[in-house]
Amino acid sequence: MLTNEQLNEYKEKGYLVLPELFSEQEMDELKQAANQIVEDFDPESTRSIFSTEDHDKTRNDYFLSSGDKVRCFFEEGAFDVDGHLAQDKSLSINKIGHALHRLHPDFERFSHSDKIQMVAKDLGLEKPQIHQSMYIFKQPKIGGVVRWHQDATYFLTDPISVITYWFAIEDATIENGCLQVQSSGPGMPLKEQFLRFPDDSTELKVLHDIPWPADDSAMPLEVRKGTLVVFNGLLPHYSAPNLSSKSRHAYTLHVTCGSTAYAKENWIQSPPSLL
Repeated sequence: MLTNEQLNEYKEKGYLVLPELFSEQEMDELKQAANQIVEDFDPESTRSIFSTEDHDKTRNDYFLSSGDKVRCFFEEGAFDVDGHLAQDKSLSINKIGHALHRLHPDFERFSHSDKIQMVAKDLGLEKPQIHQSMYIFKQPKIGGVVRWHQDATYFLTDPISVITYWFAIEDATIENGCLQVQSSGPGMPLKEQFLRFPDDSTELKVLHDIPWPADDSAMPLEVRKGTLVVFNGLLPHYSAPNLSSKSRHAYTLHVTCGSTAYAKENWIQSPPSLL
């Protein structure tokens, strides 16, 4: 499926953009499915907030036990000072995670489609397996920042094999918080490792002190609906807050090679789904 030119580009940059690889209809079906999950979600059942800025907010039972479930997480700015939703429930959810690819028929079907399998094989994953799926809303006005990070921090294997699939469910622009990546080279050494211990305590361990890229030196990936961005586990990337009036929905998969050793300290330990 991928050409030699595309494979060389991925090797050189650490990421590859495949414009409008999927149809608008396919993206609309996933969006509709995600919206239905939110519609069925009881906002009084949890106040769990997802944040990459404050790790204490993610270190709770609701998050850590979600590896084999479908759960909704609120935006940091979703609540007013009295603890009530400041806007409609549909505009308050940060993401849905983390087993859509296993537990929801629409997402399962899409996540195991031929195109996704072919990309994995072309990029060298002999035994591709999905560990995590997320539907990200990046809500208008309150869609929070996702700090610089590398995905191998959370899905470490020996050797490193994790590949991220990032699907644009809606157009992604600089105004609504598009994905931004390190602008040169395929990445840097793994800077951090997110550790989960047997007692469910966690630690974001710093492995070296090389600084993250400067925000103003990043490469914004402004892409159209249906585009796939695929990148390796060492590529530094982030997204700025969405201060616009338009959402930026995306769907992501994290895939490793089954012939590599999956770290026992990774936070998700539920059995992966073979791709």
